[in-house]
Amino acid sequence: MTLPFPIAPDPDPQTLEQGRLLFAGETEFVKGVVAMSGLPAPNRLEVCFAGRSNVGKSSLINALTGRKGLARASNTPGRTQEINFFTAGDAHYLVDLPGYGFANAPLPVVEKWQRLLKQYLSGRQTLRRAFVLIDARHGVKTVDEEILKLLDSAAVTFQAVLTKADKVKEKERATILDQVRGALAKHPAAYPEIVVTSSEKGWGIPTLRAIIATLE
Repeated sequence: MTLPFPIAPDPDPQTLEQGRLLFAGETEFVKGVVAMSGLPAPNRLEVCFAGRSNVGKSSLINALTGRKGLARASNTPGRTQEINFFTAGDAHYLVDLPGYGFANAPLPVVEKWQRLLKQYLSGRQTLRRAFVLIDARHGVKTVDEEILKLLDSAAVTFQAVLTKADKVKEKERATILDQVRGALAKHPAAYPEIVVTSSEKGWGIPTLRAIIATLE
């Protein structure tokens, strides 16, 4: 059966408040990790954010946390090679994975990063969900398929988050959503709801906060 992948519904007021409270507290950068040995203790529930370079990942994390300079965007695709950990509230980690789709990174660097990413996704018991960011202007590209397959093989549930939705006319958005649904239907690890966001306009941010706050 092909999942329809509807847009995530608006949360009820109680769940919205849960999400607001989670991100109302301090959010702090913990560390950037370049090897499995450097991972912080797995003593918090974790969600990670993955997306190709320039998909708007830093903007989304900054919008979620309400802190403009928390996650810094690199102007060079593939420049950020670390897995960055941030705290949210008393019991969550937000994990910013390096942008993929390396235009300028040397092959050995790419291979090292891919190895670390596979180890992290396969071996992190506290990881509850991966949010895979898809640019609403382009839909799922070939470069995204690699990470989706990786999440399938690691058996990590992932949820598609469309970014920059304000940059697309409503009619075009429907076409892109159909393309994304078709791509997700091939992946057993895909969570059957899509979150549509705009960091600039604040669209979908309360919904995403609520989703993260209610994971167990």
